[in-house]
Amino acid sequence: MRTVNSLIGSPIERLEDLRFLRGRGQYVDDLARKDMLHAAILRSSVAHGRIRSIEVTRARALPGVHSVITAKEIGNRVPRVPMRLQPLPDFERFGQPVIAETKVRYVGEAIAVVLADSPGIAEDALGLVETDIEPLPAVADRHASAEDRSLLFEEAGTNLAIRFRAVRGDAAAAFAGAPYVRRERFRTQRHMALPLEPRGLLAEWDAARERLVIYGGAKVLFFNRRTLAKQLGLPEAAIEIVENDVGGGFGARGEFYPEDFLIPFAARLAGRPVKWTEDRRENLMCINHAREAECEVEIACTREGTILGLRGHAYVDVGAYMRTNGAVGARNVAQFMSGPYRIPNIDIDVALQLTNKTPVGTYRGPGRFETDFFRERLFDMVAQDLGLDRVAFRRRNLVSKQEMPYQIATITPFESKDEFDSGDYQATLDRCLDEVNWPEKSKLAGKLIDGRYHGLAVGCFIEGGAAGPKESARIVLERDGLYSVYVGSSAIGQGLETVFAQIAADALEITIERIRGVFHGSTSYVNDGYGAYHSRSVVMGGSAILDAAAKLRDAIRTWAAQRLNCQASAIEIVEGVKAVGPGGNSIALNELSGESISAEGAFLNKKHTYTYGAHAAHVAVDPKLGHVDLLDYVVVADCGRIINPLTVHGQTVGSVVQGLGGAMMEHLVYDQDAQLLTGSLADYLIPTASDFPNIRAVMLEQHPSPINPLGAKGAGEGGIIAAGGIMANAVANALSALHVQPRELPLTPTRIWELVQAAPR
Repeated sequence: MRTVNSLIGSPIERLEDLRFLRGRGQYVDDLARKDMLHAAILRSSVAHGRIRSIEVTRARALPGVHSVITAKEIGNRVPRVPMRLQPLPDFERFGQPVIAETKVRYVGEAIAVVLADSPGIAEDALGLVETDIEPLPAVADRHASAEDRSLLFEEAGTNLAIRFRAVRGDAAAAFAGAPYVRRERFRTQRHMALPLEPRGLLAEWDAARERLVIYGGAKVLFFNRRTLAKQLGLPEAAIEIVENDVGGGFGARGEFYPEDFLIPFAARLAGRPVKWTEDRRENLMCINHAREAECEVEIACTREGTILGLRGHAYVDVGAYMRTNGAVGARNVAQFMSGPYRIPNIDIDVALQLTNKTPVGTYRGPGRFETDFFRERLFDMVAQDLGLDRVAFRRRNLVSKQEMPYQIATITPFESKDEFDSGDYQATLDRCLDEVNWPEKSKLAGKLIDGRYHGLAVGCFIEGGAAGPKESARIVLERDGLYSVYVGSSAIGQGLETVFAQIAADALEITIERIRGVFHGSTSYVNDGYGAYHSRSVVMGGSAILDAAAKLRDAIRTWAAQRLNCQASAIEIVEGVKAVGPGGNSIALNELSGESISAEGAFLNKKHTYTYGAHAAHVAVDPKLGHVDLLDYVVVADCGRIINPLTVHGQTVGSVVQGLGGAMMEHLVYDQDAQLLTGSLADYLIPTASDFPNIRAVMLEQHPSPINPLGAKGAGEGGIIAAGGIMANAVANALSALHVQPRELPLTPTRIWELVQAAPR
C-alpha cells in the first residue's frame, strides 16, 4: 500500500521536543573543550566619545590571563559588520567596526577582549583595563539626530543614514480635492526580541589543517561564513559554522555581530579553543534593538469612508550603526503603511536617523508591528469622525480577492516592487468577528461595569514571507534503508525538524518513521543555504525538499533499473522500501543504499507570499489604576497550505504574546545622555504565562499561494503584527466616555492613568 500525502496537514507533535523534555538539548554554553579559554568583553560605558588611550598592562599581568585584544592587535584594517539585507552604498560609511578604534558610539560597544583560564578571571581582568575616553555630546533621540550638531560620523556630515520613500499613484492629487482629511502623530517605543537563551560562541582553530570550526551559529550560517572568511582571509571551505540548539531567535539571534569576528579571531590568535557566553545585561545592551519609530501621517477619504490617499513622514531611530538587517524595519514602515487595504494613492517617506543607542535590526514582524499601530489607530479615529461603523469602514477598503495579485507601493531608492499573491481578506475579517461574537460583545463597548470600562477592537493585517532568492536541501538513502534530510534552513525553535520530516516523508511516499532525521545548522551539510528569516523556512526549505525528493526517486529508479535490467521508467518505488520492476521483480532499497544514493534540490523564488487575517480583542480597563485586563483575544489567519496545524497554532499564539508584551509593557529606556536605564529584567518587563491567558487562534488554508509547489505561506509573524494597534484601539474604545486617545506605546498602567488624567472632561 502506498502512502501518499497523508502527513502534510496532520497535527503531529513536535519530534524535537522529546530531547528537550529529557534534558538532552545541547546549547552552545553546554560545550567545553580541553585547554579552552574564556572570553570576556570590555564594553563602553560612554555613549559617545573619542578614545584617547587603552591601557591593558595590568590586565595582561593578572594570573590566568592569556591575552587582551584591542583594535591594535587586529591590525590596520579593522573589519566592519556588513549589511546583509538592503546593502546600499549609502550605508557603508555608517558601518560598525568589530571593535572600537577611534570612537565609541553607544553604551555596550566592544573595546577590548580578555582571554583567560576561567570566566571569573576574565571578568576580573576587565576591571584592570584602563580607558581614557573623551566624552562627546550624546545624540539621545531622533530630534537631536536631525539637528546634526553632534555627529556620530564627522566625515559623513550628517546623522541621516538614508530616506526611504513608498509611492503609489498620485497622493498630492488625491488630497487636493478630498472631502475629508485628518492628520495624526503616533509613536512606538524601542524594545527587542529578547530570546530566552543569550548569545554564545565557541571557536576552535586547527593550525595544522588551517581549519576553523565555530559553534553557536544561528539563522544565517552561510552568510556569516562568507563574511568571516573574507574578514580573516580564509577560504570559505576552511570554516565550518555549527548551529546548536537555539533558545529562540525572533529576528535578532544569529545575525553577524562584532563577536562573530572577535571570538574566531581570538581562537586563531591564541591557538586554543575560545568560548564566550553573553550575560543578560550584555544581551540587553548589545543584541539588536527594534521598533522605535514615530510618524506624522495624513489620510484622505470620502464622506462615505472610501480611502483616497495616505501620505506622511516617519522617523526611525536606527541607533549608532547600520549593520546586517538594520534597514528592514524602516523600509517596511514605508512600504506596508497601507496594510491589506486598497489605498490607491500613497506617499510615505521614512528617515533613518543615527543616535548613540544600540544599533537596530529585525524583530518578528519588523516595521509591520509599528505601521499597523499607526494605521489601525488612525482608522478608528477616522471612522469616529465620519460617524461610520469601524468594521464597515475596514470592510469597505479591504483589497478584494478579485483584485489579486494586488500591487502595493513601490519603495525607493532601490525600486523594490511587490504584490499580494492571493487571498480573501473579507473572509478572515468575518470569521474573526464571528469567533469573538462581535454583535453581542460590541454592546459592552464603553460600558462601566464593576469599576472597569469595557472595550473592543478589530483590525486586519498582512504578513510577508518567503524571502528568496534560494534554499537548498539534500536527501540521502542510508545503508539501512532510512532517509536523512539535510537542509540549508536554520532551526531557531520553530519546529523545523517536524515540519520538514512531514514534507519529506510525503514527497518520498514513506512513513515518517523512515526519516532518520532532519539535519540542519551546519555549513557542511549542503553546498549553500540562506537560513531562517522573513517566515521563509517552509516555503523555501520545504519546496527545496520536494525538489530533492523528486531527484532522489529518479536516482533510485536509475540504480534499480541497472540491477533489474530494465528501463528506469518501468521501476515503481513501493513505500520507499523496495523497487519493483516489470514482471514483479524487486529489490530492497537497503540493498541499493550501499551505492551512496543521494540527491540535492533547490528552490529559487523572487516573489513573496502574504499571509493575512484579522485580530480582535475585548478588554476591561480600570481608569483609577490604568490596568488593562485582556478578557479575550482572537486571531484568524489564512496562511495558505498548512503543513502542521499544531505547529502553526503554537507559532501564532506565541507571536501574539510577544506582540502584547510590546503593546503593554516592554520598553528600552535611555536617558538624555544615551545611557540605557533598563539594563536588567527587573527593569525591562516581559510577559509571563499568567499575563495574557485568553488567546485563541484560528488558522485557515482557503487560499494557497500560487508561487510555490507547497502552496504554503509564512506563518511565524501574523500574531505579533496587529497586537499594538488592536490593544490601543480596545483601550480607546473602553475609555471613549473619558475621551482617551492613545497615540503612543507601550500602554503601561502609568501611561493609561496619565491619559485619563489629561483627557478633556
